[in-house]
Amino acid sequence: MPDFRIGERGDAVINYLRDHFGGFFDVIQQVMTDLLGLTYQALSALSPLAMIALLTVLALVATRRIGLTLILGVGLLVIESMDLWFETMQSMATVLGATAVALVVGIPLGIWSAFSPVVRAIVTPLLDFMQTIPVFVYLLPTVLFFGIGPVPGVVATIVFAAPPAVRLTQLGIRQVDAETVEAATAFGASRWEVLREVQLPLAKATIMAGVNQVIMLALSMVVVAGLVGGGGLGSIVVNAVQSLQIGASIEGGLAVVILAIYLDRVSSALGGQGRGNPTWWPRRKPAGADAAHAEQVADGVGAPPLSKAAA
Repeated sequence: MPDFRIGERGDAVINYLRDHFGGFFDVIQQVMTDLLGLTYQALSALSPLAMIALLTVLALVATRRIGLTLILGVGLLVIESMDLWFETMQSMATVLGATAVALVVGIPLGIWSAFSPVVRAIVTPLLDFMQTIPVFVYLLPTVLFFGIGPVPGVVATIVFAAPPAVRLTQLGIRQVDAETVEAATAFGASRWEVLREVQLPLAKATIMAGVNQVIMLALSMVVVAGLVGGGGLGSIVVNAVQSLQIGASIEGGLAVVILAIYLDRVSSALGGQGRGNPTWWPRRKPAGADAAHAEQVADGVGAPPLSKAAA
């Protein structure tokens, strides 16, 4: 079997990119640095206790579950009690920044591949490659392109976490009932209107499941990014492991788990999964004729409107 010298060829490609596209990578590095800086400034604008209160309220609004919200709030207080709030906000900034970029790229690409068999044939094996290659393999090229620091960790996180956004967006749109799409088209809706008013709303649950998976995969790269100077909780865990500090590693790992549970529950609830329906939650009142009809039904006058199926 001939030796194709794949490693040497790959090294030559990376060196060529560094020599001829250095300015492009410098722009990406600056954009990623600014994005991380703005995200962290937003997360650290308030004091730790005020931020914990704000995140707890956000969890309550998203999940509508008092018990779960209290657990999440206590978890955030535990992080503060371990004096790891600064590192936790760094990690959250990394996760949110990487997730935002992954979704901005992944969701439109998923929509495009859902409608184009050619794009789908090209994207599918690429996504398979991105999801199966070991995560550590991402780190060396990103370090060569961007140097040591948080940027290579963010770039590697984006590449690792983006595939679910593409796959689940594509899946959600393709699973929309063809008869529903045909009915909308028959009523004169344009292709863009069908996508905006029919396909995307019906695919929302699947797309939001993809968003949740992107967040979880991005968070799973936090510790790995700590190996290349990514900062945050990843650096805490890596330093603790290298110096055999068992207590510090336990605290860093616990903070990662608490952050993962918080982001998972809140993002899932925003997608409609696991959201409560308590009686104390305010409900939107019907307006106009619907409100008058509801009052008549409440007073025993009139009858509920027939459903479309019955009509």
